[in-house]
Amino acid sequence: MSVKFKLKKGDDVIVLAGKDKGKTGKIVKMIPKKMKAIVSDINKVKKNQKPDNNQPGGIVDKDMPIHVSNLSFYDPQLKKGVKISYKIENKKKVRINKSSGKAI
Repeated sequence: MSVKFKLKKGDDVIVLAGKDKGKTGKIVKMIPKKMKAIVSDINKVKKNQKPDNNQPGGIVDKDMPIHVSNLSFYDPQLKKGVKISYKIENKKKVRINKSSGKAI
């Protein structure tokens, strides 16, 4: 089963729920099979890293995945999360901001 998301890698998002509620960041990686995304500087944890051939060991801050349902597209003009819809323009599928009607 293929899962499709309206959010993409590189989008600015705002966190709707969890310990980082209200924070914004950019999507670094999407994980469609688990329905999760990794957002920069969101859901950070400390991890004990073993030394490797090319990097030393120690305590490392790591961005962990967050469920897509806890994310919303962030509109910098409105300074809040907005819903996204699709519209076909000139035989191309374009993402539209539902509240303003502008293309993303």
